[in-house]
Amino acid sequence: MTSADVEASEHVWDGVPMLVSLEDLSEDTWSFLRDEAMRAMHYAYVPYSSYPVGAAALVDDGRIVSGANIENASFGVTLCAECSLVSDLFMSGGGRLVAFDCVDGAGQTLVPCGRCRQLLFEHGGNDLMLNMPSGKVPMSVVLPEAFGPDHLSSDAQGAGPAKH
Repeated sequence: MTSADVEASEHVWDGVPMLVSLEDLSEDTWSFLRDEAMRAMHYAYVPYSSYPVGAAALVDDGRIVSGANIENASFGVTLCAECSLVSDLFMSGGGRLVAFDCVDGAGQTLVPCGRCRQLLFEHGGNDLMLNMPSGKVPMSVVLPEAFGPDHLSSDAQGAGPAKH
């Protein structure tokens, strides 16, 4: 299946929701994610930088979510493709991210910035696989010893000074 076969409003990988895991990640899956990231990149709004970015991810229930960067004249409120992707994740039913890919306007693999790594960690955890220029690696390598929701639980906070 290519991205041409998938309408922008569809969020299911092959038409039938299914549970997916890391073992399901084949080269065809990564190729499909790359096609979806390229499709999303065409929706980028980049009148200031002229640097479109598209991102796509596989969700644990088989959906594909995607996003593109959306610039703003007040640069601080610009949305990156990863933010747009996480919005799509929640607008289409939530879940956990399993695999992630991000491309620039030329289709080259991009590395998520620190802010975006934190955002992706929140919704995929240590096992989320990312396509990086060096290859496919888990989030635990991309963002080692990440701060996350577990650090905010009452058990993790303890009774003494704040733990970081």
